[in-house]
Amino acid sequence: MKKYFLLLFILFPAVEISLFLISSKIIGILPTMLVIVLTSALGAYFARKQGMEAFQKVQRDLQYGKMPGATIVDGFCILIGGLLLLIPGFLSDLIGAFLLIPVTRKRIKPLFERWLRNMSNRNRYTIIR
Repeated sequence: MKKYFLLLFILFPAVEISLFLISSKIIGILPTMLVIVLTSALGAYFARKQGMEAFQKVQRDLQYGKMPGATIVDGFCILIGGLLLLIPGFLSDLIGAFLLIPVTRKRIKPLFERWLRNMSNRNRYTIIR
């Protein structure tokens, strides 16, 4: 797992820088900067809006005695998507947008659920008496 994280830690910024350079060459430096600022602003807006909706749904589910598991995973996806949109870069914006758009989030959500389940399973202890 650490190998993949290290590889991602090196490759992700390299891809982002390459995309900045390509974009600057094609559309210019100022339009590239404007796109970055615009996607960050839109990401913050949509993440806040959808995050508040998810939080209210969690409260509503708890109020009616329902376990809000799926809503919590939605909120987690929205949080990660919003953070990725705030980070300057085209690749991070694309991944962040996929996490904020409900239709694409439904396809990505099972991956997060499986990842969270694996994380919780690794920290389980069995006590035998």
